[in-house]
Amino acid sequence: MGFEKVVVVDGRGHLIGRLASTIAKQLLEGQRVVVVRWGLLNLSGSFYRNKLKYFAFLRKRMNTNPAHGPFHFRAPSKILWRTIRGMIPHKTTRGMEALNRLKVFEGVPPPYDKTKRMVVPGALRVLRLKPVRVVFEVGLRGRLF
Repeated sequence: MGFEKVVVVDGRGHLIGRLASTIAKQLLEGQRVVVVRWGLLNLSGSFYRNKLKYFAFLRKRMNTNPAHGPFHFRAPSKILWRTIRGMIPHKTTRGMEALNRLKVFEGVPPPYDKTKRMVVPGALRVLRLKPVRVVFEVGLRGRLF
């Protein structure tokens, strides 16, 4: 299978977990991936449910010295980066190289604004969820907390 030089994925309208798993697989296979407009990604569930889950995540810290981690990123791009990191063996050389092939941007920076942006059909909200289901925008979560 041949690789493109860089695959630019438009994050708008995708579900976070499904998109992250597809990107993680591509990174491990050696493909370079750039995700733009990450703040417009969706989480399934209501705002209140996602807020409770996020606050439960924020409570997790090291008891003796919280500066040792875990680190709770608020920026939407770092939230996606950490989600993908959880799907990659990031402590191995292979995993570190795979994470180095990933770039995540909240907007569309100049080198990528003129390139073709791809979508992942298996991760699109309109194809995977019923229209009556409640979804929550990830960028909004990063701004509120």
